[in-house]
Amino acid sequence: MKLKICVAQLNLVVGDLPGNSQKIVAAARSAYADGARLVLTPELSICGYAAEDLFLRPAFIAACDDAVKSVARELAGLKDLTLVVGHPSGDDSRTRSVAIQNRHNAASVLCEGAVVATYAKRELPNYQVFDERRYFTPGHRVCVFEAGVAGYKVKVGLLICEDAWFEAPARLSKEAGAELLAVINASPFHLGKGNERELMMRERVRACGLPLVYAHLVGGQDEVVFEGRSFVVSADGMIAGRAPSFVEDSFVVQATHELTGLHVAGPVTPEHSTDADLWDALVLGVRDYIGKNGFPSVILGLSGGIDSALVLALAVDALGKERVRCVMMPSPYTADISWIDARAMAQRLGVRYDEISIVPEFEAFKASLAQEFKGRAEDATEENIQARIRGTLLMALSNKFGSIVLTTGNKSEMATGYCTLYGDMAGGFAVIKDLAKTTVFRLARWRNANDPYKTCSEPIPERIITRPPSAELRPDQKDQDSLPPYEVLDAILERYMENDQSIEDIIAAGFERADVERVTRLIKINEYKRRQAPVGIRVTHRSFGKDWRYPITNRFRA
Repeated sequence: MKLKICVAQLNLVVGDLPGNSQKIVAAARSAYADGARLVLTPELSICGYAAEDLFLRPAFIAACDDAVKSVARELAGLKDLTLVVGHPSGDDSRTRSVAIQNRHNAASVLCEGAVVATYAKRELPNYQVFDERRYFTPGHRVCVFEAGVAGYKVKVGLLICEDAWFEAPARLSKEAGAELLAVINASPFHLGKGNERELMMRERVRACGLPLVYAHLVGGQDEVVFEGRSFVVSADGMIAGRAPSFVEDSFVVQATHELTGLHVAGPVTPEHSTDADLWDALVLGVRDYIGKNGFPSVILGLSGGIDSALVLALAVDALGKERVRCVMMPSPYTADISWIDARAMAQRLGVRYDEISIVPEFEAFKASLAQEFKGRAEDATEENIQARIRGTLLMALSNKFGSIVLTTGNKSEMATGYCTLYGDMAGGFAVIKDLAKTTVFRLARWRNANDPYKTCSEPIPERIITRPPSAELRPDQKDQDSLPPYEVLDAILERYMENDQSIEDIIAAGFERADVERVTRLIKINEYKRRQAPVGIRVTHRSFGKDWRYPITNRFRA
């Protein structure tokens, strides 16, 4: 005999308790009909991850509790089905001056209409994008439950995400009789995280000697993306099954008692390349932000440059050409090749393309300010006026037609302030906010060599990739007139911003002092701009978002 386990790798919506509950019920019914008797759903599956300060509302916790009971009732007639659902639990007892917290990141075991066990997460992460100690208190108990049919049961130790990164929870589950570890998770994607996660779970299995099933969330939620890629690890520490990445899936694992112990296995989806994962993460992030927030379509400014070209290709892969509109807004300094390349790319992808000259508005602004600016040479002020005219036009189109504006700035620009507040920063969603400029070029080449969503082969004209980047806000302007070479800038950015290396350490690694001091100074003085930037997709282990919280007023310079 054997136990068939289904990992319901679901894409859920924060706060949509009825919708999430019905998705869980539907997945459980389908898995049951296919012979599964244990179904695992992701961490906090009832409410979605992460609900942030909704966790502080007693009414929200109560509604989640009701939803868990509703799911149990709906599945009451499925004999021998065991379902694990994640949810917040507990309550608040408040006085005028003190809030006594009694909330947990929990998971309940449901069987034949009843909640037979509830487990509270023991290890609460409070780093990078995680804020769980703000909302929850740690649990202290072990949860081992039985799943299967009469005459054949498997004892399962339940863990939640961070618990499995520590030795004690798995060891205590084994001491309590567990034969298998079930780990439910909601762990945001960043480059390399999938391999890191598998390596850590293999280490955990080797330490405790129990096979492990890892059930992971999939989908986009504001600035984070969850890639799915659920998996199973055999008792010898080898990957014995892997679900696909960035899609919902019913991942089936077979568990069988053998002479050597419990044997587990499932289908093994091959790993993808780094750039394939990166593209899929960005596509899913766009699709879910637009879809879950109810926007009918998107609009972006197409300049003929690499950044807007990459965003356009991502948008079409995520949404389809019918839901994407681009606008070319030439200024007096726009090169002819920018017009030509922008038109060519829009034509390749089949999207709506419009041209709106900003020359009349620019001249009107200069005329209005002529007396105030009398005797002063043109400088960045006039450059920013052009960017702000474009931002105003895009936002006007957004207001009129309901399309959300996708901004096109990259991480290198966000870091150094090479962007205009209320200009090219104006919009609703920053698609490539966490991509360094060098990554933008690399990913553009990858997309031209691959067509994963079958929308368009080679969507980006080669000249867009090869010509020197320019904002085209003054005659013969090039990005490198104002910034170090992007290879240098991005390497310093990674060391300083992502990895917290000091200025002196970066210089000691071989970088020129002038470049290091220039880049780090720009990072510091442009914090005020980043605070006013739209939310964007996080794909590195540290983005300019929830995991970057630096003061604007700040005189520390090391």
